[in-house]
Amino acid sequence: MPKPPMTLYLAAPRGFCAGVDRAIKIVEMALQKWGAPVYVRHEIVHNKFVVDGLRDKGAIFVEELDECPDDRPVIFSAHGVPKSVPAAAQTRNMIYVDATCPLVSKVHIEAQRHAENGLQMIMIGHKGHPETIGTMGQLPPGAVLLVETVDDVATVDVRDPDRIAFVTQTTLSVDDTADIVAALQQRFPNIVGPHKEDICYATTNRQDAVKAMAPMIDAMLVVGAPNSSNSKRLVEVGNKAGCPYSQLVQRAADIDWRAISGATSIGITAGASAPEILIDEVIAAVQERHDVTIQKVETAVETVEFKVPRVLRS
Repeated sequence: MPKPPMTLYLAAPRGFCAGVDRAIKIVEMALQKWGAPVYVRHEIVHNKFVVDGLRDKGAIFVEELDECPDDRPVIFSAHGVPKSVPAAAQTRNMIYVDATCPLVSKVHIEAQRHAENGLQMIMIGHKGHPETIGTMGQLPPGAVLLVETVDDVATVDVRDPDRIAFVTQTTLSVDDTADIVAALQQRFPNIVGPHKEDICYATTNRQDAVKAMAPMIDAMLVVGAPNSSNSKRLVEVGNKAGCPYSQLVQRAADIDWRAISGATSIGITAGASAPEILIDEVIAAVQERHDVTIQKVETAVETVEFKVPRVLRS
């Protein structure tokens, strides 16, 4: 019986970004340098396949520093940590390596600089996300106010409306964040912000590719973890850009085939922490069921590369 035809649109860029690639290399190089076990505070990136692979090599993942022994190295995840975490590691004379994405570190520096200039900080982000916790933790407790939505802007209580600044989580929806920024600027005309929103190039590029692809497809599969902020944003962006149905899957076994049974064109993309092997697995699963014609939707070429910390290059 012949397979039904399917046009498969592949978003480019998709999958690993430079910050994720760097963080994974840091864990692998730490294992080579110090041997197993190496401890990692929080998932190094939000992807179960990646975390399980590193665990098999000897990494032990914990949520808090007090779960780590003093005599083994610890790595801080790509999402960043509050200042109190490296301070505690130093107090215990621990070896630690910071795998925070350099673009997240840039936001940390911005927040500190604005605070030193006497400005009260507002952060646009998701409550409880490790990156938000890490960025807000660069300043004393209560010093950074969090807004998640446009509605939050109307109720945020600042000490001086003429002396505030904002930063943003790097993995947010570009369009939703623009609406929140506009609301902040309307309520606080003198608010100070970054020259360019802090949303990282990889998040922006992947959302742009989804926007370009969405009008062409009947459904979209986003390869990514359910706790990955940038992956979940791709689902939302696809729906808003005109794709009738978008589905977040960790790997091929998670695909809900009944939900896309009538589709003749499917788009595939992946969050910044999803490895190419899982993307290939999803593509192969579609090819098993359909006579596939593949088309690429490319909106950007990424050449960014971040160096690993010097302690691992010696």
